[in-house]
Amino acid sequence: MNKTDFFNVGAAVMLALAVTPAAAMAMDSKAAVDAAKAQGVVGEQADGFLGFVKPSSDPAIKAAVDDINAGRAALYREAAAKNGVTAAAAGASAYTTVVQSRIKAGEFFKPAGGSWTQK
Repeated sequence: MNKTDFFNVGAAVMLALAVTPAAAMAMDSKAAVDAAKAQGVVGEQADGFLGFVKPSSDPAIKAAVDDINAGRAALYREAAAKNGVTAAAAGASAYTTVVQSRIKAGEFFKPAGGSWTQK
């Protein structure tokens, strides 16, 4: 995938996230995940999905992460189909062009091939 394709996929995902946030996540799931991010339990991964920085026994947090990841997966599949790339490429592009810039100080992220890092 060339740089233009990478940008187009990221732009498509960013537009979908901005226009239809309800399609990507329910507000209660977002609130639960935001709290878990602030506590260092959940972080953003380079594949465009949320992951657990440390294990959580809270079923509500797991359900919220699953809900948001399912919404993101649907967006990535849609962006991939529109741009002729794989869903994995769309997710990675979304991380680079959208998600990475939204990680707040103190939150965790996991770069491709790396380990969890606190911003």
